[in-house]
Amino acid sequence: MAVYVDPPLWPAHGTRFSHLISDTSLAELHAFAAASGIPERAFDGDHYDVAEARYEALVEAGALPVEGRVLVRKLIASGLRIPARRRGKALRVPLLNRWNGALPGHDALFLDLMDRWGEEHRKYHGRTHLLAVLEALDLLCHPADPPRTVVLAAWFHDAVYRGVAGQDEEESARLAEDRLRHAGLPAAEVDEVVRLVLLTADHCPEPGDDGGALLSDADLSVLGGDPEAYARYLAAVREDFAHIGDADFASGRAAVVRRLLRLDPLFHTDRARGLWLEPARRNLQGELA
Repeated sequence: MAVYVDPPLWPAHGTRFSHLISDTSLAELHAFAAASGIPERAFDGDHYDVAEARYEALVEAGALPVEGRVLVRKLIASGLRIPARRRGKALRVPLLNRWNGALPGHDALFLDLMDRWGEEHRKYHGRTHLLAVLEALDLLCHPADPPRTVVLAAWFHDAVYRGVAGQDEEESARLAEDRLRHAGLPAAEVDEVVRLVLLTADHCPEPGDDGGALLSDADLSVLGGDPEAYARYLAAVREDFAHIGDADFASGRAAVVRRLLRLDPLFHTDRARGLWLEPARRNLQGELA
């Protein structure tokens, strides 16, 4: 069990940066970083970015200096490495491309939403989740494109996130209404986006509500991931509610899982049921057990 640091060779913000990792656990890495005075905002999923000025102190504190390529190999071997596409900081370009496909010419609104989705307190409900929902919509609608109202609802559905069920969706819907009206979107489309955002509070679209079915299924697609992906999802959700004690979180989370298991249907489109229903039930039942 060890913590490693590579040389400060990566230029940014007028200095150079090193990467700090653990070869065993993120808990070990977080503990070492906290003891060394490294802020939480420096953490990027599987490593800390640390400025050159900290390098010598980290080595003196016990971090083992290694070449960059050695550090990468150790991170891969540990099983903790996160692919680049899953990093919030690496998602700006693919998200910008998708935004321009839905509402081009509104860069200020895009940047506002990116700031919201990138808030430090978000662990699960961040940019990675946003991209996953958009990709799930592509999968559900292929070969056609998802309706613009559904795509915009995905962008806004967790734009306000404080961990308060129901209130977050209401505030996100109000934000969508205000921003999209100012952007000049037709009133009928604005109203539909607002309706869809509110629907994510319970994921219970009415029969025949195609847009609601698509957004609900895409938002819940994470439930049908493989065991490793589902474990990452659970860990991130727990971090979202780090301010809540273990007992209260376990009780609240169990209630959420039971509600999801009672949803009939859990997924509303044929394609989503084929893709995610069986593993989702297995994951939820396993978590509850």
